[in-house]
Amino acid sequence: MSLSVHTSSCHVVGGRPHPSARQQRGFTLLELSITLLVIGLLLGAVAVGRDLQRTAANQRLSTDYVQGWQLAYETYLNGVGRPPGDSPTNPTGQVNGGATPGTELCGTTMINAFLAAGIRLPEGRTEGQPDRQVYLDSNGNPQEVQVCFRNVTWAEAGASVGTYVQRPRNVMVLKSVTYSLASMLDQQIDGRSDARFGRLRDALYAGSNTEVNGQIWPIDDRMAYGTTTPSSRDESQVAVTTAYFLMTQ
Repeated sequence: MSLSVHTSSCHVVGGRPHPSARQQRGFTLLELSITLLVIGLLLGAVAVGRDLQRTAANQRLSTDYVQGWQLAYETYLNGVGRPPGDSPTNPTGQVNGGATPGTELCGTTMINAFLAAGIRLPEGRTEGQPDRQVYLDSNGNPQEVQVCFRNVTWAEAGASVGTYVQRPRNVMVLKSVTYSLASMLDQQIDGRSDARFGRLRDALYAGSNTEVNGQIWPIDDRMAYGTTTPSSRDESQVAVTTAYFLMTQ
């Protein structure tokens, strides 16, 4: 009878078994690639979910808040017969026309004017501040949009192609809007993103009667707050602008 001897894959070093080189094998390149791919997919899914959540929040702000203030203005105009802040004895048809024409109607004065007329206002960031609402910019930082009303110079088509005239028009003033929010509002209101034409315009271009071409919004999400150059970091609060939303009268 023959005996076969099996040798162990371990050998003794310092009185303790030591695994062989074959048992000390590390991760292969394929395993590392698969791990990195899974991590990338997870990070991508998180980023997409975050963007979808932010887009949905901006859409709610547009539908419930901006359009809510538009409805409040139209209800005031139809019920009282004149824009808020206009003179009841000598109406001008302009916001604040009875006090200081051309100035903004904002804050407590604006809120009280609507409440005195029995107008229900949209829900704001907190009790007593229906004129302000908080949202997140593209970097996830909080921003605060403020609503006011004002009579401004508004450029409209003239008597011939390519000419424009300036007329006084009542607008909703939207302060501190980012590019993402302004572009989305523009798409919903006008069907396109253009800071020069349509009912939603950047304050810089709203009254220009010399600019005959459409304009992009003067900010974008690459710009840091308070700047106009594309230099922001991922954690920076992004740049904001003021937009005018044309009211019906």
